[in-house]
Amino acid sequence: MPRLQPISIESSEGKTRDLLEAAKKKLGKHVNLIATMANAPAVLEAYLGFSGALGHTRLPAKAREAVAMAIGEKNHCQYCVSAHTLAGQSIGYTKEETDRIRQGQAADPKVQAVIDLAAAIVDSKGLISDKQFAAAQQAGLSDEEISEVVGLVALNIFTNYFNHVAETDVDFPKVELFAEAH
Repeated sequence: MPRLQPISIESSEGKTRDLLEAAKKKLGKHVNLIATMANAPAVLEAYLGFSGALGHTRLPAKAREAVAMAIGEKNHCQYCVSAHTLAGQSIGYTKEETDRIRQGQAADPKVQAVIDLAAAIVDSKGLISDKQFAAAQQAGLSDEEISEVVGLVALNIFTNYFNHVAETDVDFPKVELFAEAH
């Protein structure tokens, strides 16, 4: 049972309703994460703006989804892992590839570099070493792409932690996590 109750479009009004309707139009359905964030319109607006902006990065969609899957798994967020595994498969990843990505492994060297950097950022709380930074550059990530990875990590920590606090009901095909939270 969720701790924070999702807000229905029908019961909302004003800015909250506008945000919920815009999100539903974009996604094709009213999802629990967005419905639950609607308890605080400023939070929902921040999420929609941040995720919308990061949807237009130099990094391709497959790299962005890889970050979401790997960080969701690292942070034990079943909602995000479930949502982004489905999204990853919808853009061409196989189930086997999504499983490997969730464990920090990608076949594409550039996507691997993105995952490695994202994981290092999470593990070090942003205090990555010079060696980790240099490894990202040596793998071909530009300054713009490194900056985008930081943004993607922040966005995914935001949604992971929000879902932990809210205990958001998973409204996607549920994907079991590889490891339980400690």
